Amino acid sequence: MIDSALFTYQTRLHHLTSEQVRILDEYCALHSKLERKLCAAMKSGNYSRNELKRQFIAQYQISARMFGSISKMLDGKMNSIKELLPKYIRDTTAAIHQKELQIQRYLKKQSLNSKQLFGLHQKRRRLGILQSRLARFQAQRQDKNYPICFGTRKLFRAQYHLEANGYQDHVAWLKEWRNARSDQFIVIGSKDERAGNMLCQMVEKNGAFALRLRLPEALNLGKYLQIDSLDFQYGKENLQNALRSSHRRLNDKGTAVIYDGSALSYRFERDDKGYRLFVSTNVKAPKVITHRNTGALGVDINADHLALSEIDHRGNWVGSQKFDLNLRGKTSHQVTALIGDQVKKIIEIAKFTCKPIGIEQLDFQKKKVEFSKYNPTYARMLTSFAYNKIIQTIKAAAFRAGIEVIEVNPAFTSTIGEVNYAQQYGVSTHQAAAIAIARRSLGFSEKLTSRNGLVPTRNGSHVTFTLPARNREKHVWNYWSVIRKSISSAHKEHTRSGHSKTNPKPLRYIKPLGSSYCVVGTQFPYASRALLLDGDIDCIIPF
Repeated sequence: MIDSALFTYQTRLHHLTSEQVRILDEYCALHSKLERKLCAAMKSGNYSRNELKRQFIAQYQISARMFGSISKMLDGKMNSIKELLPKYIRDTTAAIHQKELQIQRYLKKQSLNSKQLFGLHQKRRRLGILQSRLARFQAQRQDKNYPICFGTRKLFRAQYHLEANGYQDHVAWLKEWRNARSDQFIVIGSKDERAGNMLCQMVEKNGAFALRLRLPEALNLGKYLQIDSLDFQYGKENLQNALRSSHRRLNDKGTAVIYDGSALSYRFERDDKGYRLFVSTNVKAPKVITHRNTGALGVDINADHLALSEIDHRGNWVGSQKFDLNLRGKTSHQVTALIGDQVKKIIEIAKFTCKPIGIEQLDFQKKKVEFSKYNPTYARMLTSFAYNKIIQTIKAAAFRAGIEVIEVNPAFTSTIGEVNYAQQYGVSTHQAAAIAIARRSLGFSEKLTSRNGLVPTRNGSHVTFTLPARNREKHVWNYWSVIRKSISSAHKEHTRSGHSKTNPKPLRYIKPLGSSYCVVGTQFPYASRALLLDGDIDCIIPF
């Protein structure tokens, strides 16, 4: 588990006077102006970073720390574009391939009517647009020239359609454009500065916080801006610890007094309601309360729910649960709230059992591209699937609670769960995959445990397939790769036969068999007694 993590806490700046708002607005305007000028100067390539630093300090009367904050903010924007370029290239390449297939289907027809000819023309136009876009992305990656549109391209293009975008004239658009380009500024901190930041310092005052922001000389608005009565709904204790950690000490040579503590960085952001303050600092990890020798919890993340399974220290299944996540059509705030509520339940289980959480490292971008060609409904569901937000929420909540998170390779976990555990324990395929994730996080064996090639289907039935021969000289994942192909073929035949649309045999009664119980008429005779006596029938039939 990591020793520390960067957390950001926010609060609304209430009760600001008109003078304080004016000062913050002018600070934002100066900061954004210098950021754009620095971006243009860096793209010209005529000066080094140190030369630009000296020029900006002398010409615009700013401090070296303010130049560092502007430079860091610009570097962050460029790095984000740099990291997204491979995704843009991959998605555009897939879209080009899909469009080429559509054009080929048109060309295979012997004759085309006027409507089809128009559709072919439009697809060729779209193909040309995608090809030029791909060439532009590849040139950006090769030349390392990352374009930035300060104020967003969407708002910039709105000037060409003023009435459609709700603007009376170009003056109204220009006002909003300038506000969007200068709506925030950042003040980077350092652990060797007083209170973790030289330009912006926060102190505890009467049970709350007071903030003092040093203003650049270029504004001619005084030396400091004082803001009192700040309070944080979350993270107040961590911010207090960060402020109290700052202390004076001698340097390594013993010749000078320096500060040592935790860095605090501040970001002021303006929205429709006023200003918000974001404070970022490193938080030390609490004491770990989980132990791998007690077992593990496996979490299988799906587009509409989280499947949780628990195993003991020997790798045996203990229980499973399902946490619904209906994220489609929700706003970003609603998505965050729903994910937070369900993750909180998982964290409580981990705290109660003192077991670490195992999760997969997945990339759903490739899946979204693939399913857009075959299954538009599932593609829309994946589009609303906030996988990264779920992972970040789990990691953040586990970090705060002192719970270890173990990330594992997702290879064949669903296949292993389907074959080894779904029938044996009478759980759904997703909960069975969570068992495989939990076992992999603790390093347990992944060999085949079932003698029958039998996996459940969505309608509560099952399909069978022939188990291939195991080659002991190859890795066990090679064996699971062959099994996955057999399962895929069995599901296709099951669908072609029409059995996937029929209902399974009804549950008739529960007949005791010694000390165990079995539901007569089902395809899963090994379901546990706890599941069979559950009032929710969805927990019994795996689909």
